[in-house]
Order: sequence, then C-alpha cells, then structure tokens
Amino acid sequence: VKKFFSASSRVGSKKAEIQETKAPSPSINRQTSIETDRVSKEFIEFLKTFHKTGQEIYKQTKMFLEAMHYKRDLSIEEQSECTQDFYQNVAERMQTRGKVPPERVEKIMDQIEKYIMTRLYKYVFCPETTDDEKKDLAIQKRIRALHWVTPQMLCVPVNEEIPEVSDMVVKAITDIIEMDSKRVPRDKLACITKCSKHIFNAIKITKNEPASADDFLPTLIYIVLKGNPPRLQSNIQYITRFCNPSRLMTGEDGYYFTNLCCAVAFIEKLDAQSLNLSQEDFDRYMSGQTSPRKQESENWSPDACLGVKQMYKNLDLLSQLNERQERIMNEAKKLEKDLIDWTDGIAKEVQDIVEKYPLEIKPPNQSLAAIDSENVENDKLPPPLQPQVYAG
Repeated sequence: VKKFFSASSRVGSKKAEIQETKAPSPSINRQTSIETDRVSKEFIEFLKTFHKTGQEIYKQTKMFLEAMHYKRDLSIEEQSECTQDFYQNVAERMQTRGKVPPERVEKIMDQIEKYIMTRLYKYVFCPETTDDEKKDLAIQKRIRALHWVTPQMLCVPVNEEIPEVSDMVVKAITDIIEMDSKRVPRDKLACITKCSKHIFNAIKITKNEPASADDFLPTLIYIVLKGNPPRLQSNIQYITRFCNPSRLMTGEDGYYFTNLCCAVAFIEKLDAQSLNLSQEDFDRYMSGQTSPRKQESENWSPDACLGVKQMYKNLDLLSQLNERQERIMNEAKKLEKDLIDWTDGIAKEVQDIVEKYPLEIKPPNQSLAAIDSENVENDKLPPPLQPQVYAG
C-alpha cells in the first residue's frame, strides 16, 4: 500500500496517463460500428468468388481508403472528384484487364460503393466546411411555411379518401423519410425509387389507368411537402457527390432522383402564380392569417368521428372570424386615415385663407372729450363769448 501511494508511483502513473491521452490505444482506433464490421465482412466474402480479380479489387479499395484518410483536409468537391475517379478507374480496369462482363461490373461497383461509403460516411456527409446544414434548415422552414398547400392546388391526381391510396401515400412518405437513415448512396436512391413506385401505384388506383410523368411530379412535390424529409439537401448533395455515376446517368434510380431534385427546386421557388392564387391570398396563407383548408359537413363519410367533424367546424369558424376581424381592422385603419386626412385638409384650407386675407388690427382712435367737460384744453372750439356792458 505504501509503495502504491508513494511519490514515485504517482509520478509514474501521471506520466502513463499523459502518454495514454496523447496516443490512444490501437484497439480504440480499430473499433468500428457494428454496421461497418458487417459491411466489411460481406465485402470480403463477396470478393472471394472472384479469386485474383477480387484480391486486386480489395487491394485497390484499401489503398483508396488510406489515401482518403490523408485527404480529409481537402474540400468536399475535391474529395468527391477523387471518389468519382476511383469509380471510373476500377470499372475500366475490370473491363479491360479482368475481362469482367458489364453486368458483373455493375454488381461489383455496387459492393465497392457500399464498402467505401460506409466507412467514409461520417466524414463526407454534411461536412462542416459546406453550407449543406444551412440549406437543410432553409428548405425545412420553407416546407413548414407551405403546410397549407392542398392537392387541388398542385393538381395532384390522388384521392386519399380511398383506403388503398391513403396507404400508398403513407408508405411513400415513410420511404422518403427513411432515406436519411441510410449510409450508402445506392441505398438512399433505393428509398427514392420505392417512394416513387408507391406514388405511381396511388395514381393508378385513383385514375384506374397507368400514371404519366405529368401526374408523377406534382404528386412527388405533394409527398415532399407532406413528409418534410430531414436533411433533404444534405442527402441530395451526398448522392450527387459520391454515388456511382452510372446509376445517376441511367436507369430508374437516376430518373426518380432527377425528379426529386426538380421537386425541391419547385418548392424553393413556389409562388402565387404556381398555385393559381392571388398574391394577397398567397401572402395571407404564408403568414398563417388564414388557411384554405375547409371541410364542409356534406363531404364527410357517415362513419367519420364526430369529434373530428366538430374540430374542423371550429377551425372553419375561427378562420371566418379571423377574416372578419382582419377586414374590420383594415376598415378601421382606413377610417382613421380618412379622419387624419380630413383634419389636415381643413387646417390647410384655413391656413391658405389666413395667408390670402391677413387680419390687420389697427390701434383705437383717441376719444373726443365731451362738450360739457371741464377739460377743454384740447378742444378746438372757439373761446366762449364774454358779456359786454353798454352804458345807456
């Protein structure tokens, strides 16, 4: 016990602690998530079937990951360019040297992308050196402000009163939200594709005919507005930067991803004209002063909940009262302005008349003394006649 608490042992223990903090143990550095370990094992097992070609691919992939470890200080665009070059070089080498068929090359590239992006995800997804997070918050705020947009305004050919259609809409929203939980760009694209297929099914059930591209895009916009997917811009940027380019250029995944980008761009620039609304109504809806959502009693199904009916009636009543109060306030402000203008007009007219006909006040004339007054100093009368005596 004395030796344990002696000064030398304490100094030694402190030195050991400092060394441990400066140089973390290799076991901690090698510790990875369960998903990363699982993906690594799957990748190795997959490459075993290709023998020498698989060994070469594994060697190139490890070299690429080591190189990317030293390139973390580069911009995200430069890291993206390095990744795209790696995809292209590996694919060309398999086709030229390994004589691998194109369909197998595509499968191998999918596994390579899954392996490397699972390891690089936390470094390249929404990095702090970009404004991806700022764009995420902006689009999220924008979608919240557009919560009042109805399917009718977007000309969405989907009837959610049909149970099957409603289920498809819920599944589509779930898929687009689930995209954020995936690490691999291909898995994120798969979520977009599943969402799009549910949308096509919802349109088909509603119209009893196959959906067209003109029907799909407005419905996708409506799904994005209703779901408000988390980190939407970050996911789009991540897919664009690090997905295998062959998937984005061809196939249904690339088509659906392009439509999602168009839907986000439409939401960012959406205005009154896009929804066939007046600018006044659009501004009122955006500010939350009123809402276009009104549910009349005759539109309810017989088995609808009475509480929900009453809630919508109360919302409609509040909306009407809000509109009435706003109208009264506008009229009161107009009346107040008219009174101020009238007062100012009268004051101006009086001022103009005073300036045109100025009032001159003359001093009063000096009053004349009375005739019988004793004060005759200032009177200009002749002196009184004096009586004369005549001798007779």
